[in-house]
Amino acid sequence: MASRPPIHRARKRFGQNFLRDPGVIARIVRAIGPREGDRLVEIGPGQGALTEPLVEAAGGRLEVIELDRDLIPGLRVQFFNYPNVVIHEGDALKVDYRFLRGEGPALRVVGNLPYNISTPLLVRLLEAGDAVADMHFMLQKEVVDRLAAVPSSTDWGRLSVLAQYHCRVESLFTVSPAAFVPRPKIDSAIVRLTPYAALPHPAHDEALLFDVVRQAFGQRRKTLRNNLKGRIDAAALEALDIEPGRRPQTLTVEEFVRIANHLVETVTGETS
Repeated sequence: MASRPPIHRARKRFGQNFLRDPGVIARIVRAIGPREGDRLVEIGPGQGALTEPLVEAAGGRLEVIELDRDLIPGLRVQFFNYPNVVIHEGDALKVDYRFLRGEGPALRVVGNLPYNISTPLLVRLLEAGDAVADMHFMLQKEVVDRLAAVPSSTDWGRLSVLAQYHCRVESLFTVSPAAFVPRPKIDSAIVRLTPYAALPHPAHDEALLFDVVRQAFGQRRKTLRNNLKGRIDAAALEALDIEPGRRPQTLTVEEFVRIANHLVETVTGETS
């Protein structure tokens, strides 16, 4: 059993809300399903409420990344007798996750993420490719709803396409504000993201794909004909079996990839 951390006042600038409910913690650990030999990375361990049951369940190496330097001494005391817990003081947005993996197994990344870093951190982790085996995050419920949305729903947008191009996304369960100290004003949710071993709809140029997605969602109420004007015309969209009068939130990941690949093929002559 680890030592208990000293009391720490949550800091608004770090978006800190410390998970306290043991039932929710146990449910999260069951959802993650840590196994012996896993290489776990926890982002924002806070006061170690999730860290301890994770390392007890897995028994493998667990690396934690904490930005708040005032929490580091408490974590070092709490996990003094756990040589397989490695504590990093730093910004998770600046970590090189490929380097962190090294020659070991792919990383299983977990964390309770504040709203302000959730999207850029997901992008960074997705860019790490096969260095990441899966991700389990607690996020604002509205962010999880966007990640796991389906086409033609109100939540379907740029973040949905970005995540689902790379990963299978599963919204697991909602967490009440009562599970935290201090209580946030909104519900949270747990999401699982599992990167595809082979992309179901590979893009010739991923940067171009996400630029097309960005442009398409620039004005959600306008049609593709208008939002993609100057990049692809109505006749080309029709040739791709995509109605130019559709709105961007009705398109699937595969249809966005179809548009982006057509643009590459138009310039280079490359074919699928």
